[in-house]
Amino acid sequence: MAFGIRRHELAAWKEKVKRGEIAFLTHYWYDERFPHCTTVTKVGCADVEKLAAWGWQYGLKEEWIDRRGEFPHFDLLGETQTRVLQQEGRLFELERFTKRGKKE
Repeated sequence: MAFGIRRHELAAWKEKVKRGEIAFLTHYWYDERFPHCTTVTKVGCADVEKLAAWGWQYGLKEEWIDRRGEFPHFDLLGETQTRVLQQEGRLFELERFTKRGKKE
């Protein structure tokens, strides 16, 4: 279940995915299988070949693409999430969630 994002952010991600763009969406997330992960980044694209090629450069396997529904995507967690977002110049997406609640 997604937490911490606004409806318009999700709608924008879905539109980009449908258009065949590589789209990023980071949000709070909980899954008991991954108790140390509090966020996930979904990297989606309706063009699965394009998505697989994008993932390949980061060592992601095509079989890891979640193909359920109309929004194929990779789920990035933990160190992979941080590494990919940093290399994509999008670390701000993760920092938005990791800095909340911390006093500066």
